[in-house]
Amino acid sequence: MHRLTVLIAVCSFSVALHAPAQSLRAGAATANITPFLGSPIVGNFTEPPAQRIHDELHARCIVLDDGRTRLAFVVCDNVGIPREVFDEAKRLIQKSTGLPPSNVLTSSTHTHSATSARSRNALKPEPTLTEYQTFVARRIDQAVRCATANLEPARLAYGSADEPRPLFNRRYKMKPGTELLSPFGQPELVKMNPGAGNPNVLEPAGPTDPQISFLSVQSANGRPIALLANYSLHYIGGVGNNTISADYFAAFADRIQQLLGADRLDPPFVGILSNGTSGDVNNINVLGPRLTQRLKPFEQIHTIANMLADDVYKAHQSIQFHDTVPLKALTRELTLKTRKPTPEMLDRAKKLLAGTVSSDPKRPHEEAYAKRIIDLADSPDEVSIPLQTFRVGDVGIAAIPFEVFTQSGLDIKSRSPLKPTFTIELANGAYGYLPTPEQHALGGYETWLGTNKVEIQTAPKIVDAIVQMFEDLK
Repeated sequence: MHRLTVLIAVCSFSVALHAPAQSLRAGAATANITPFLGSPIVGNFTEPPAQRIHDELHARCIVLDDGRTRLAFVVCDNVGIPREVFDEAKRLIQKSTGLPPSNVLTSSTHTHSATSARSRNALKPEPTLTEYQTFVARRIDQAVRCATANLEPARLAYGSADEPRPLFNRRYKMKPGTELLSPFGQPELVKMNPGAGNPNVLEPAGPTDPQISFLSVQSANGRPIALLANYSLHYIGGVGNNTISADYFAAFADRIQQLLGADRLDPPFVGILSNGTSGDVNNINVLGPRLTQRLKPFEQIHTIANMLADDVYKAHQSIQFHDTVPLKALTRELTLKTRKPTPEMLDRAKKLLAGTVSSDPKRPHEEAYAKRIIDLADSPDEVSIPLQTFRVGDVGIAAIPFEVFTQSGLDIKSRSPLKPTFTIELANGAYGYLPTPEQHALGGYETWLGTNKVEIQTAPKIVDAIVQMFEDLK
């Protein structure tokens, strides 16, 4: 049996639970989290130094207050921020504003063109934060403090639109007889990103979720304050070498600001795009025609960002705003077993790193995974991860600290008692990929030991826990 314990549960709305709802107040702000040039850009198997900045990285924040409960959303332009950094940010926020950690939802966008605030081993945090981790935590606190200072009478609306065109499940089942091996020599049935025109591709191994969900916040007189959107698509990429960028998340924020006529406002409008359940989804159409010419840097980023912003803007024309929106929050801890390498895997990993054996060319990235194998062997047998749910009016928002497969997000949407519901991934931590057990059986990059770090049954345990938390909020 796994252990499910409550952390700072419902403390935000236990007082005056039956008091009448009051008028909503809202504020928004950003804080710059761009690293120094020369820092490594992470997200791939190499880490080139940053030599130029195309667009600054930010922590983007919205604070909502219904008179009884105050909530904060913070979305950071980073590949994946570990729990210890977010926890430090929440400690600072509680000290500076009084807002309890259970009421602060922090997340990363998973841009692959930024310096990482990650630790080497997500399961075994370092005793002290690095200089950049400390900087990010302090800037998250600053964003929340500034948004809190901007609180004013407000109204809020929920909207959604479907946009399937840029979505493709990036895991593909391959024809029988196709030789696929994991870095550990295990046969597999699927391949991530097999390449356009690959004759061995059969079909995608999983679904996509075309829904763009969004919360729009205005002042009492209709001035745009902020818009928080959620979409289940990985980063786009194509930014050019050695370049820092917030990817399509920032491009969306800029475009929706233009469409809403929210440029140069005081306080400034804050657009936000959070990462939905997109651990197995990207924008590459493997089964479609090959591109006849190479895209220019940022071309695809702006194409997709503009597409999504246009969809949101059209849906925005028919949404209904409310100045009374009840808010609730709930946070719980879920204890999970961590995956461990076999003695044979560990022995080979050590020999690879020592140079006493050579890597097998049939095994992709074997040397890179040797380091991850050793880290897992040195990790605790269990890890406690935070799960969080917000209720904003009738809307349910889940926060999960993994790169979540789309099927889990769809399961949460269908089972949640709150309608509509959406999920923000890489929230309050970053513990790697979260395949479903069915996808684990197929193999592939996201299931590899070291890419995935926790027990194979984790996804259904998390879905069950989130649905129960929504039941408790309702």
